Order: sequence, then structure tokens, then C-alpha cells
Amino acid sequence: MGKVSILGLVLAVLGVLAGEFVCNGDTLYINCSLSDRKALTDFKHGLEDPENRLSSWKGTHCCQWRGISCDNTNGAVISVDLHNPYPVSSAESSTRYGYWNLSGEIRPSLLKLKSLQHLDLSLNTFNNIPIPTFLGSMRSLRYLNLSEAGFSGAVPLNLGNLSSLEFLDVSSPFSGLAVSSLEWVRGLVSLKHLAINGVDLSMVGSNWLGVLNVLPHLAEIHLSGCGLSGSVLSHSSVNFTSLSVIDLSLNHFDSIFPDWLVNISSLSYVDLSNCGLYGRIPLAFSELPSLQYLSLAMNDNLSASCSQLFQGSWKKIEVLSLAANKLHGKLPSSIGNMSSLTNFDLFSNSVEGGIPSSIGKLCNLKIFDLSGNNLTGSLPEVLERTSCVSNNPMPSLIYLRLSVNHLVGNLPAWLGELENLAELTLDYNMIQGPIPASLGNLHNLTILGLAGNQLNGSLPDSFGQLSQLWSLDVSFNHLSGFITELHFSRLHKLKFLHLSSNSFNFNVSSNWIPPFQLRNLDLGSCHLGPSFPAWLRTQKEVGFLDFSNASISDTIPNWFWEISSNLSLVNVSFNQLQGLLPNPLSVAPFADVDFSSNLLEGPIPLPTVGIESLDLSNNHFSGSIPQNITKSMPDLIFLSLSNNQLTGAIPASIGDMLILQVIDLSNNSLERNIPSSIGNSSLLKALDLSHNNLSGVIPELLGQLNQLQSIHLSNNNLTGKLPLSLQNLSSLETLDLGNNRLSGNIPLWIGGGFPQLRILSLRSNAFSGEIPSNLANLSSLQVLDLADNKLTGAIPETLGDFKAMSKEQYVNQYLLYGKYRGLYYGERFVMNIKGGPQKYTKTLSLVTSIDLSINSLNGEFPDQITKLVGLVTLNLSKNQVSGHVPDNISSLRQLSSLDLSSNRLSGAIPSSLPALSFLSYLNLSNNNLSGMIPYRGQMTTFEASSFSGNPGLCGPPLVLQCQGDDSGKGGTSTIEDSDDGFIDSWFYLSIGLGFAAGILVPILVFAIKKPWRLSYFGFVDKIVDRAL
Repeated sequence: MGKVSILGLVLAVLGVLAGEFVCNGDTLYINCSLSDRKALTDFKHGLEDPENRLSSWKGTHCCQWRGISCDNTNGAVISVDLHNPYPVSSAESSTRYGYWNLSGEIRPSLLKLKSLQHLDLSLNTFNNIPIPTFLGSMRSLRYLNLSEAGFSGAVPLNLGNLSSLEFLDVSSPFSGLAVSSLEWVRGLVSLKHLAINGVDLSMVGSNWLGVLNVLPHLAEIHLSGCGLSGSVLSHSSVNFTSLSVIDLSLNHFDSIFPDWLVNISSLSYVDLSNCGLYGRIPLAFSELPSLQYLSLAMNDNLSASCSQLFQGSWKKIEVLSLAANKLHGKLPSSIGNMSSLTNFDLFSNSVEGGIPSSIGKLCNLKIFDLSGNNLTGSLPEVLERTSCVSNNPMPSLIYLRLSVNHLVGNLPAWLGELENLAELTLDYNMIQGPIPASLGNLHNLTILGLAGNQLNGSLPDSFGQLSQLWSLDVSFNHLSGFITELHFSRLHKLKFLHLSSNSFNFNVSSNWIPPFQLRNLDLGSCHLGPSFPAWLRTQKEVGFLDFSNASISDTIPNWFWEISSNLSLVNVSFNQLQGLLPNPLSVAPFADVDFSSNLLEGPIPLPTVGIESLDLSNNHFSGSIPQNITKSMPDLIFLSLSNNQLTGAIPASIGDMLILQVIDLSNNSLERNIPSSIGNSSLLKALDLSHNNLSGVIPELLGQLNQLQSIHLSNNNLTGKLPLSLQNLSSLETLDLGNNRLSGNIPLWIGGGFPQLRILSLRSNAFSGEIPSNLANLSSLQVLDLADNKLTGAIPETLGDFKAMSKEQYVNQYLLYGKYRGLYYGERFVMNIKGGPQKYTKTLSLVTSIDLSINSLNGEFPDQITKLVGLVTLNLSKNQVSGHVPDNISSLRQLSSLDLSSNRLSGAIPSSLPALSFLSYLNLSNNNLSGMIPYRGQMTTFEASSFSGNPGLCGPPLVLQCQGDDSGKGGTSTIEDSDDGFIDSWFYLSIGLGFAAGILVPILVFAIKKPWRLSYFGFVDKIVDRAL
């Protein structure tokens, strides 16, 4: 009976407990209080919940509601966790779960939750409402997370009242949250985790570090992207004895590196990337016993010696990110001892030497990035091994990035053993030899970049087995051989294919259907022709197409225009494409279109949508430029229609293309005036209207083009004077107005305001007057061409002051203007050199030239010109220049062409002239030069025509020999000529004296001694008789 009573009592107690407790999964929740339930219900009513996330918030058991946790002893609500588990940036946000963002009002009913310790509203969208100030009164809070929840305004200062708070995160990148002072943080005496990432702290002053220093339990500081500035040097003492994590990245300190960090032995995570820090990276980082993560990337000015920095122990280091700084020296073999290392990123530094073979011991390494350094030597032929899980080297490696270095040698075999490798980039080195077929074994490979090397041989067939490959780039090498369908057999995921600038020959069947759908297809300089590739028809997603220089001799098939509407770039230049282009032209909006250097004909087609560049140059297009060209392409940046058969006027509407940077309409038959509206294209960098039939004056409005760098108006029928407004073109580097009918004096302002002017050509016009002496102020001028005008007066001595010509040019600089997405206007200029025209393009920056020929210039040859030691060409021919050729003309040691013909020069040819070893063209004809030609050295390469028309010249190569010269040898220097004359005189005198002595002495003896005379002549008679 007693046992039954006890059993009943137990059952009764269990019945009571069953009414009070509710089982939810594996956890028992006591029922919440009525006041807490009412507070939560009121809080819910203020929220907007489009996805009905809070559908469980009903009934009396609020401890079972989503996101609510209660104290198991008294049922008080202690946690409200409504963070969005699937924020907008999440991969699943717009699919399975939609947008789970809560918004609306945060009601103060939360204050009634007296036991609330944990509040998380992060990753929601509260539409720029302020953080409620009443949160500062919830003194029981230990955890408060309002990060990335759409709040704006000032962070309430009364949050500093939360003395029990251990975790605070109000991070809010790209929002309007701001803090004017951090003094309130002093009250958070229990704080362990502080995160204010992305909040504007630019006004907190310089003592923010001192404020944080007083928090005794602080373990994590997250102040990334807060606009902090100034010094981060420590105060008198650092009290961060518990600090484990510090993130000050993306600020603007402009400060020397804070050495005090290495004194905090508890540090495990340090991120000071992109902070504007400079100075030396402390070597003591390597000895921090708990350090796992160190990122100092993107500071640009932090330096360290690799051999010293990486010699340390680095016991627990997992991530070393030091990219974009000034690390230098060689990598020591000791990096192979960093057994926990997963990420080693030294991108864009100055690391030298080779890669140590000890990296093979890094079993956990996932990322190894040394791209953009000064690495030399070859990749290790063999890697050191250690006891990794796999027998292969570096079994965890996913990303190997070594592009843009100076690596040489062959690709080693171990690359094909990196079983988990997803990215291999060795672009732009100097690696030679064949591509190993073993790379086809890397079945996880998604990106393979070998572009810009010196690889030879063929593309391995095994690449066709890389079923995960997404991008393949072997462009700009010396590869050759056939590309077949086998190379692509399993490349179903391939999106980017770059094989350009090799010598591949595509050999696929006409009905081939590739397994891929490409986005980028770059086959420039591959042999695809002669027929237009039919397999391209299957590529419905291609947006980047380069078939340039592909040996295609065909018409463009009609089906091409069915896929062309996707093309953001189409480049089929340098082929032999024929026929008409459709009008309108179907391409993608803002596309780059290049059909240049083909055999296309018909009228200029216009696109169906606005594009950004159009190059139809070097074809057979005819007719006029469409009047509605601006309406069709209002956002055009690059326009080249040069070298066609266009006629008519340039449309005035062309000036409405306000962002145009290049206009090249040269080498056509365009007529009438230059539209003054071109002056409205204020971003114009290059304007080339040369070689047309344009007439009228140069428009004043062209002077508004203050960004213009190159202008070519040569070979037209332009008249009038140079407009004064051109002096405003302060960025000008080339001014080419030659071969027109311009007149007047050369204005003085040309010498006053063009600090970057390299080329000035006014040749073959009708300019008169004297050459302005202030042209010497053009400090960058390398080419001065004033030939074939009506200039008079003496050649200014100041021409010897051209700075750019007074030094030898060794560095070749391509002169490219209006560069935009791979397109540009390449500077070109035709000079009369060596008696004929010669076109310069890529080497133009090395040429220095003065051509003043075919004028009426007089006076003496200016000695100051010999100061221009970098001068390559000098032409003063067909003027009235007099005087002597300077003896020190040999100072022009770079001179390759010298034409002084048809002047009034006199005196001897300088004996130093043969010392000009580069001289390949010389014309001194038709002057009054005299004396012996110094025919030796370089002078022996010139024929008689170089010296003809100078009656006083003698000696080789002229037929006329100098008086008394039968040696056939040229003259020497003046002193040497004087010495030789003295020796020759004595030579002839001694012969005469000897002859006289030989005749007169015997006669005199025979006259005195008669017996001797009779005996001598008797002997002679006997000899004669015997001979007869």
C-alpha cells in the first residue's frame, strides 16, 4: 500500500511537470511569462515580415517561438535571435528562401524583457532607421549584434551603460552609421568582442587607441573600413593582455608600422591590410606563439628582407598575406618548415631569386601566390618531400600563381602531380620548352594560364581531358601545330579560350559541334581559314570574339549576324574578308567593333545600338560618312575610318560625340571645311584628318581641345594663318600641318606653351618671315620640319638649345594616344630622310630631326647646332647658307643623314667628318667647298654624287685628283697635309740634285783629265761594236 502511494505521488508530480514543460527536440523549455509574451507580441507587430518568418510566434508557449530562448529555471526570455540566416548576398537568398529580411520598427517593448541577455537583429533591412536609444537601458544584455541590419545615423552613446555587455557588433559597411567619439566605450568594462566595421569613425580623434586600451577583457577588435587616420603608435603602455584578434584593415593611417603589436603574445589574428602603413615589418612576428593569421597586404610601403622575415619559427602560422608591399630578397628554404601554412601570398612585391624546393614539404598549403615579383631562375626540378597524407607533393595546393616574373627554363614534371590544383598561372615569364602532357592529369584544374612566355611545341592532346577547365590561356607564345577536336573532347565547362599570337592551325571538321559554350574566344593569329569557321555558329554565348589575322579569305556568312548581337567585342581585322557589311550592324550595346584591314566595301554601316569603338580602317568602304552617325553612336570613344574611299563632307554632328577620344579619318577623299563642332569633343586625344581634300581655314574652336595630344591636318588644301586659339592646346605632343597652303609668319606663341611637343611639322606651306628664336623653348621637341616654305633670315643660333635633341635617345617609347580597352591611336609620321620620304611608327620616339630645306635661309652655318648630340637627321639643303661647315660637326655622333646640298658653303670638308660612324646618307653637292675630300672611314661609303657641284673639291671618290697627287689616296688633316708637302718637296729636290750630280760631275772630270776621257769613250765604242 505504501509503495502504491509513493508511485501515485511520483505520477502526480510528473503530471504537473508535463503541464509546465514542453519538449521541443532534445531541449526542455519552460513556459515564458505573460509579460514577456506580451512584450514579444508587441515587438512582432512593429516588424514587417514579408516571408512570414515569425509564423511560429503565436500561442502561449513563446519559448518555442523561432529565435526565442528562455531560462530553464524561471522561463524568462534571455535570447532573441532574429538574424537573417540567408542574407541577400547568400547564394540561396533568391532561390530556396527568397528574402528573409525583417524591417519596420523596433519597439521599446523589448525593455520589458528584463532578463534579456542576447539580442541579434543582424543581416536584416531596417531601411536606414536609427539604432534605438532605449537599447542602452537593457543592462542585462551580454550580447548585442546589430551588424549589417540597415541602420543609419549616430550610434547611441548610451550603449556605454551596458556594463555587462561582452559582445558588441554594430558593423555596417556602406551605410550611414557614424560615431563621433569612442569615450562611451569606456563604460563597457566587461567587453570582450568589439566590432564597428564600416562605421564612420573619422571624427573620433587620435585617442581611440587609448580608450580601447582601458578595457581589461578585450579579446577582439574589429575596426575595418572606419575612416580612421593618423598615427597608430602606442601610448606609454599597452594593456591588451587578452587581445587575440585585431582588424584595422581598410583605414587611412599613413603611419609608421605599430611595433607594439609584437609585444602582445596572445595575438592569433592580425589584419592591418590596406592601411597606409609604412616602415619595416617587425621580425618578431615570427615568434608570436599563437599567431595563425597575419595580413599586411596592400600597404605598398612596408618592407622586409624575405631571408630574415621567414627565418623565424612561425609555429602556428596558417595565413601569411603580405601582397602589394616592398618585400625584397630571396625566399629562404626555411619556409618549408611552416607546417601549418595554408595561404602564402606575396603578390606584387620585389622578391628575387628562385622558389626553394622545400615548398614541397608544405602539406597543408592551399594558396601560393608570388605573381608580380622579380623571381628569376627556373622552377625547382624536384621538390623536397615529407610525410603528407598523399604521396604527391603539396597535396592540398589549390592555387599556384607565379605570373609576371622572370622565370626561365622548362615546366617541371611535378606540376602534373598537384592532384588538387584548381588554378595554375605562370603567365608572362620567360619559360621555354614544351608544355608537359602530364598537365592533362590535373582533373580538378579550372584555370590554366601560360600566356606570354616562350613555350614551343604543340598543345598536348591530353588537355582535352580537363573536364573541369573553365579558362585556358596559352596566348603569346611560340606554339605551333594542329588544333583538333581531340583537344576539346571533354571541355564541357570551358568558357574562356585564348590561343592568340601563336602559330596554331585549326584542323576540325566542317560539321564539328564543340562541347563547350564559350564567352571569350581569342584566336588571333591562328590559321582558321580560308573559310569562315562554321563551328562558331554553335557558340550562342560568346561575347568576346577575336579572329584577327586568321588567314580567312571569305565573305561573312549570314548566320554570323544571328550571334553577333551578343558580341561586346568583335575583332576580325587583318584578314581578307570581302563583301558588304549589313546595315544596320547587329552587336551588343557598348561594343568594340574592329573590321579593319580587310577587303570590305560598300557604305559605312551603323550599329543597331550605341557602341564605344568602331574601326573600319584599311578597307574599300565608299560613299559619305552618314549624317546620323552621332545619333547612332552618341557614346563613341574611338572612331577610325582611315584608308578607305570616303567622299563628301565630314558631318558637323560629329562634334556631338562628347566623349570621343580618337577621330581618324585620314587617307580618304573628304572635302569641304573642317567642322568647327569638333571643338566640342573636349576629351579628344588624337585627331587625324590628313591626306584628304579638306579646304578652308583651321577652325578657331579646335583650340578648346585642351586634352588633345596629336593633331594631323597635313596633305590637305587648308589656307589662312594659324589660329591663335591653338596656343591653348597645352597637352599637344604632335602638331602636323604640313603640305597645305597655310601662310603668314610662324607665330611666336608656338615657342611659348607646348612643354610636351615632340613633333612640329609645318613643311610645304607658304610660311614666310624668320624662324622664331624662341622655338628652342620647346624642351621636348625631337622633330622640327619647316622645309619647303618661304622662310628667310639666318638660322637662329638658339636652335642648338633643344633639350630633347641634346641627348641621345635610347629608350623606345610607343606613342599611343586615346588608349581604351586595347584600342589606341598609334602615332605615325613621315619624314624626308636620306633623300626620300620614310614613315616612322614604333621607333618614332628614337628619332630626332631638323629639316629646314627648300627655303631662303641665309647667314652662316650655326655652330650651336653641333651641341645637339642626339640629332639623327639634319637637312639644310636648298637654302643660301654660307660659311664653313663646323670642324666639330663630329660631335653629332648619332647623325645618320646629313644634307647640306645647294647652299653657299665654302672652305674644306672637316677632317673629323669620317668619324661619324652612323652616317649613311651624305649630300654636300652644289656648294663652294674646296680642298681634298677626307676620304677615309665612313666617307669611303659615299659616291661622287655626294660631293658633285663643288669645283674646288678633289680626290676620291671624285675623278678629279688633287694637284700633284698620284697616290690615289685621299687627303688627311691640315697638319698632315703640311707635313706631307714638306717631305714631298725634299723628295723631288733630292732627285733633281742627284740627276744633276750624275751628269755634271763626270763631264767636269773628263774635261780636266784628258786621258780618262779618251779611255772612257774608247771603252764605250768597243761595247757598241759588239752589240752591233
